[in-house]
Amino acid sequence: MELKKSSVLIVDDQPKNIQVAANILKGQGYNMAFAQNGRTALAQIKNNKFDLILLDIMMPDMDGFEVCQKLRNNSDTKDIPVIFLTAKTDMKSIVKGFKIGATDYVTKPFNGDELLARVTTHLELYNSKKQLVSLNNQLTNEIEDRKKIEKALESANADKDRFFSIIAHDLKSPFSILINVTDLLINKFLTFNDEQKIQFLTEIKESATQTHNLLLNLLEWSRIQTNRISFNPIKLEIISVINEAILLLKPNADKKNINLYSEIEKGIYVYADYNMIGTVFRNLLSNSVKFTRRGGTIKVTAKNIGDQVEIIVSDDGVGIKKEIVSKLFKIDEYHSTKGTEKETGTGLGLVLCKEFVEKNSGNIIVESKEGIGSKFKVYLPDIQKYENTTNF
Repeated sequence: MELKKSSVLIVDDQPKNIQVAANILKGQGYNMAFAQNGRTALAQIKNNKFDLILLDIMMPDMDGFEVCQKLRNNSDTKDIPVIFLTAKTDMKSIVKGFKIGATDYVTKPFNGDELLARVTTHLELYNSKKQLVSLNNQLTNEIEDRKKIEKALESANADKDRFFSIIAHDLKSPFSILINVTDLLINKFLTFNDEQKIQFLTEIKESATQTHNLLLNLLEWSRIQTNRISFNPIKLEIISVINEAILLLKPNADKKNINLYSEIEKGIYVYADYNMIGTVFRNLLSNSVKFTRRGGTIKVTAKNIGDQVEIIVSDDGVGIKKEIVSKLFKIDEYHSTKGTEKETGTGLGLVLCKEFVEKNSGNIIVESKEGIGSKFKVYLPDIQKYENTTNF
């Protein structure tokens, strides 16, 4: 890699002095520029980058002291090394130059070896300083980036710790029911009539089902967090996914006399993973059944919107409180509420829905009014977006 040549500006009102200095330095390969007065020098410095300035003190109109002072007062030029060229050797002028901000001085007439040595030394120091500043900035940025990453990891770990502590709490409830009810049956089985026994067995089944669903969702969530879940997007007709989900949830809806149906027409396709999207709509429909009153209605619709397909699961259920809506899909804002007939749940299903929808390059939002009902809107890529580049 070729190193960048250093640039040197020689400022002197005497062309002969400029020529002498230039002849001494020309063998070093520097890029050199020249100025015969202070104002011209400042104009050149404004439009070009210099690594060192050889500056005559005694010049008409604007002397070297004033030029140096202006350079030091400018944040863009304050660090450029300035070597004064002067015929003056009295201590007063030298001290004044250093107070203003001169880096060094060379007396005229020039000693070639001295001038060359001072220029070489200060260029090396200046370039080393620039490299150190650059490395320091790079290191500072890396430290800041690392701090941001560590902060994000700490936040994520705190969120997950809180999340799992809530999951642990939710697991205790069904297991407590399982243990207490089975103990009761074991110890007093003969004292209960058949109706009571069926009631106890129903409670056991519901607790076991709740625990099973929770563990399934946890397994799916953990797999996607660790990238261990397969992702196979295909051309998928949305009506088939919805019909399967409705078929699975219809028994639960029938128990509450809920009218669960689809208004989706054939021929609406998305590009998505079959298993993931199936999980999404099973969870959404299960959620709607849970929060819809007896005799209520749950409807699923779909339509093309640009390069997306909008699928809406709407119900006329109890709705969601405004302060809870923003927390539904957040793992760190975990929330669980009992259904209209005390159905239990964990809230993890909606977190999983968001993960799966976003994995499929989609989006999910909720619109809800307390006491009126909810709409869960899922947006997935329309197949037309991919069919020109993908073979199906």
